[in-house]
Amino acid sequence: MKKKHEEEHGSDERWLLTYADLITLLMVFFVILFAMASVDAQKVKTLGESMNIAFTTGGGNGGSNFITNFSGKGITPSELENANQNQETTQFDSMIRLIKEYADEEGIYKAIDTTITQRGLVVNLSDSVLFESGQTELNDFSYEVLEKLASILFKTESTIRVEGHTDNIPIRTARYQSNWQLSTDRATNVIMYWIEKHPELAPRLAAAGYGEFRPIASNDTPEGRAKNRRVEIVLLSKLEERKEPAKPKVDQTAEKHNRVNEDLSQANLKQVEAEVNEKAQTKPQGHESSKSQSH
Repeated sequence: MKKKHEEEHGSDERWLLTYADLITLLMVFFVILFAMASVDAQKVKTLGESMNIAFTTGGGNGGSNFITNFSGKGITPSELENANQNQETTQFDSMIRLIKEYADEEGIYKAIDTTITQRGLVVNLSDSVLFESGQTELNDFSYEVLEKLASILFKTESTIRVEGHTDNIPIRTARYQSNWQLSTDRATNVIMYWIEKHPELAPRLAAAGYGEFRPIASNDTPEGRAKNRRVEIVLLSKLEERKEPAKPKVDQTAEKHNRVNEDLSQANLKQVEAEVNEKAQTKPQGHESSKSQSH
């Protein structure tokens, strides 16, 4: 009788084995999901709290917690920073591949160079791709190049800074008294073209001119001076962007832009109505008299 009672008691607890296996599989599943996700301190904390609740069985003295203190505290800030940098580098590498493919197709691979620096992704464009010699107006081919770069670089939320550079040959024209002005105007014209085509992205764009004071080659040879005459488009890294002034939210800017357009439309409508009323009031009375007599 005692043996039979022990067998029944053992069979009653067999469900615990299945339940334990299920809990283990659930834990592995959530760990895999966490490993596949991008590392974020807040997300880690939230996931840890959820898992603590999910894996707590029973209540009181009968309960047990399979995971404890899983709140992301074990991940140091430096590890998070390294993970974010690795993700950013992967994104930059993908952009570089697309830019190089385009440069090869257009036969301008010698005039476009891409590098990843501490500042971020730097796209180096020879001045001949965008401008005529000594000029700041964009040439016809530049529109296609800038649109292609926009389709690649604007996919991120990072700030884009356009930097103008020249060689050390002094410029003395009626319009430009120094290389400072030439380099700044070139960078600004690139920005203004993008703002015209993509006004909602204006808060993310910036322009700078460095004249001849940031050379990448020697100015003693024609080849070196040609390399120094360039426009650099810098997609700022997250680390570098922290040094920049805070920019307004795109939604706020778009809302303001739409509100301005609405105000302009209403003003134009009122102007048209006023012109119609004025014409109606100045219409010759003789015409109205003859019209009424004819009827």
